[in-house]
Amino acid sequence: MMKRIDSLSYKNALRPLSPMWKCGFAVAMLLLSYLTHPAIQAVIAVWMTLWTIGYARVPIKYYLTVIGAACLFFVSSVPALVVEIRPLQALPDIHEVATFTFIDWKLSVTSTGLLLIGKLFVRIIASLSCVSFIMFSTPFSELLQVLHKVRVPKLVLEIMLIMYRFLFILFEIANNMYVAQQSRGGQTGFQNRLKDTAIIIVQMFIKTMQRYKSLSNGLVSRGFTDDIHMAPYRANPVPFRYKLESYIGFTMLLLLEIWLRWNWRSIG
Repeated sequence: MMKRIDSLSYKNALRPLSPMWKCGFAVAMLLLSYLTHPAIQAVIAVWMTLWTIGYARVPIKYYLTVIGAACLFFVSSVPALVVEIRPLQALPDIHEVATFTFIDWKLSVTSTGLLLIGKLFVRIIASLSCVSFIMFSTPFSELLQVLHKVRVPKLVLEIMLIMYRFLFILFEIANNMYVAQQSRGGQTGFQNRLKDTAIIIVQMFIKTMQRYKSLSNGLVSRGFTDDIHMAPYRANPVPFRYKLESYIGFTMLLLLEIWLRWNWRSIG
């Protein structure tokens, strides 16, 4: 999946646009999605999805796969936000929607918790849509150029570059070893799966260290002086239509948020 995302970042329709503009636009929308009401966040999620799928022409199945995989972390935290555990003798909560009894304890689902996860879900989807726009429309090399342009320390950029390189190496090694084990009758049964997975983890560590030594020797042989030079930043032009739409859309969302806040304050 990582290889497919990396490939789409180079082949999408918005690739020729300025990476600084794309990152600035996505960051502005990310900040707006964090500070606004759920209704505005839902609009942001739909609009950024349109930019990614419609304008960048990213296949919807890959976009939904990335969003869905990220939402699994949210799903794992839902029980802790929704379910409340109290002694059976405790007074009932007026916000209880459903209750379950277990020995001397009462598990209750409250409307407050459901409302909370609803708000969090909308905010998470809006934020993920902004991050996914950067991920699918901007290659990692150009993202490093943008970070270098905004004065991110070189050490951080070098660590990011090396880690990004080794992620592909790790996945390639794990996939090759998994296929090799399956071809030899491995990965069958629960105990055998645990044993074979442990072997993969150990071998991944060994082979990664070997690749790291090879990379270090290669850098030294090419005159590495403790400083990896980034490619120079190129300010590509942005079509007027995209600029106009982004400015108008951001302004309308901001005005709508101000209007909602003013109305809520008047009601209060």
